[in-house]
Amino acid sequence: MKRMDLNCDMGEMPEAVSDGTQESLMTSLTSVNVACGGHAGDSQTMKTTIEQALRWKLDVGAHPGYADRANFGRLELQLSPEIIADSVFEQVRALAEIATECGASVTHVKPHGALYNQAARDRVVARAIAAGVAHWSRDVTLVGLAGSLMLDVFRAAGFRVAAEAFADRRYEADGSLRSRKFEDALIPDPAEAGQQALRIAERGTVIAHDGSEIVANAQTICIHGDTPGAPVIAAAVAKTLREAGVELSALSRLSQDNSRI
Repeated sequence: MKRMDLNCDMGEMPEAVSDGTQESLMTSLTSVNVACGGHAGDSQTMKTTIEQALRWKLDVGAHPGYADRANFGRLELQLSPEIIADSVFEQVRALAEIATECGASVTHVKPHGALYNQAARDRVVARAIAAGVAHWSRDVTLVGLAGSLMLDVFRAAGFRVAAEAFADRRYEADGSLRSRKFEDALIPDPAEAGQQALRIAERGTVIAHDGSEIVANAQTICIHGDTPGAPVIAAAVAKTLREAGVELSALSRLSQDNSRI
């Protein structure tokens, strides 16, 4: 039976953390990536998100991004590797400390936004992320874009890795995510997102914006918590996968070797 992790970026919007929207997403997930003070998040949103994740027995991961809240970490910055590494370390450390207080542990790290997209194509940025996490611990899985060089860099740095694909994002023909400056960058339709997730799980591919089929051999599928209608999208994706015989299982519980992905 095919097994797949279903993850979501969380702790990014205080109102969603407190009003039940975020937790309603968790019923469909197996892992969460928690904003840890860079692009979003503070000690209270981290604590509440971790507590919610524990109630649903989800893996807890760190979601560090550029400390640029005005642009939600989605603007590419040209920072030195040392600055990136230090920022990633501080963010992961902050989340790990709160996780320990809550009785949880950080199982994975997934970069956010522009930091993620730059690392997908820039070895220097990817190495800086790995260095920052390594300063805290190497006993975690680093999550990166399926088919990108960041996975090779993370693996070379001694980490387990997990390739990620997206149910609610469109792709370019080169395997990169379509920029959010385009109106069709997101997939808001739950049924379409479900079908894209199923294609990823069963075929290891996605259909790019230009209609070409590209490889997206992934172990984990992401749904963005800030996508409009995210709880409905997540429910549709989970239902579509399960009805097709795909078992949803958190990264830490998957039996296959992450380093082979």
